[in-house]
Amino acid sequence: MPIKDYDSLRREHLAQYSLRLPDHLERLTWSGERMQAERERRLRVLLQIAKERSPWHRARLAHIDPARVREADLATIPPMTKDDLMENFDAILTVPDVSRDTAEAHLDGLTEDAYLAGRYHVVASGGSSGTRGVFVFDWEGWLECALTQQRFRVRERARLGLGPGTVAAAIVGGKASHMSYAMARTFVSQKMTAIPATLAMDQVVERLNAIQPALLSGYPSILFALASEARAGRLNIRPRLAMCASEPLLPEMRQRIEDVWSVKLINSYFTSEGASACDCGAGHGMHLNEDLCIFEPIDADGKPVAAGQRAAKMYVTVLFNHTQPLIRYELTDEVTLRDGICPCGSNMRRIDDIGGRSDDMFTYPGGVIVHPMTFRSPLGRERSVVEYQVQQTEHGAAITLRCEAEVDLEALRRAIQNELYALGVLQPRVTIDVVKSFDRAGTGKLKRFFPLET
Repeated sequence: MPIKDYDSLRREHLAQYSLRLPDHLERLTWSGERMQAERERRLRVLLQIAKERSPWHRARLAHIDPARVREADLATIPPMTKDDLMENFDAILTVPDVSRDTAEAHLDGLTEDAYLAGRYHVVASGGSSGTRGVFVFDWEGWLECALTQQRFRVRERARLGLGPGTVAAAIVGGKASHMSYAMARTFVSQKMTAIPATLAMDQVVERLNAIQPALLSGYPSILFALASEARAGRLNIRPRLAMCASEPLLPEMRQRIEDVWSVKLINSYFTSEGASACDCGAGHGMHLNEDLCIFEPIDADGKPVAAGQRAAKMYVTVLFNHTQPLIRYELTDEVTLRDGICPCGSNMRRIDDIGGRSDDMFTYPGGVIVHPMTFRSPLGRERSVVEYQVQQTEHGAAITLRCEAEVDLEALRRAIQNELYALGVLQPRVTIDVVKSFDRAGTGKLKRFFPLET
């Protein structure tokens, strides 16, 4: 049977999203006991599939009986890292019709959101740790990922009368290979205009002035820069709701965005792995999607941390992705669990806005602002680039890579240089060097972007 075209597949996915949304909105009122029961039910299914169909997981789950497992038993399973995922990619997958080669080939050809083999979605991420990751979701996994990401946002939009298809919306974000962009293209049914974050700021401002969005979404750093444009009088829009995700949100960013437009900023924590958290609009902090993920916040020594203490990282088990099981997968974001019940009534635990790291924008002579996505996108598309760091220079950047195979460094250098030139950087100069390893002293985390000190 021939594979359906993208629009047909998307309409089917969107119809299922609409049918399932009421159930996911109702989940926001579940008790803690009901969520735990749901997690353990799904955990048994996930572990059974992983043990039967994934050679890599079969070995690490040899001591586990999926039919009898409880959440507490997860502590007996060794954690997995992004390096584990990428080095054992094919052995982790549970389906025969996807491999790392087919996933990478799909990513290489992406210019817009697209399905792989009419069923899968593939996204890539440089990740907070600096290590590149590739993530595969089947039809059901992509659907449930969207529902868990969007339900708090949907509820807040409904409260403000900003229902699907009723208002102009704009998202200033990444490209087709990034989770936030691909998810929005698949499932958002509003009159949404996608604007690349890699455009020059004056072009972004021009497009937004023409659209006049009632709903504005984007990376925190982009919304912060746009709020500055609005304060300077160049951006003349009046959004009724602002939403951000995919980067740390610093207090000064939130303050300026909310002050300039007199809106409540809904912050979200979306990962390419499927773990997420979102503001509810009522209380402080973001609710974890813990009906469909198991979160284990830990300190630098791997010990659990209590509410109010900053975790060095988290282990997350994503219960809805059966194609690429992530079981006790290490996320290196620093999070702090909040204590107490939120005023909105949801029993899903909350974390504070993530501010442990920020991907700083680069500002060049003449006020040219360059978002890290300008570097992230071409580096993330390179299959053999494992880790990277980008140091801003006066007229460009010095990039350092760790690679697992040969990379066409000259083509990569020219591509990034051309991007900088298109953004208005005069006579940009980019250098690229390859190293065998990076120094990960201290926490073991890799800082990726180094703006010039001013």
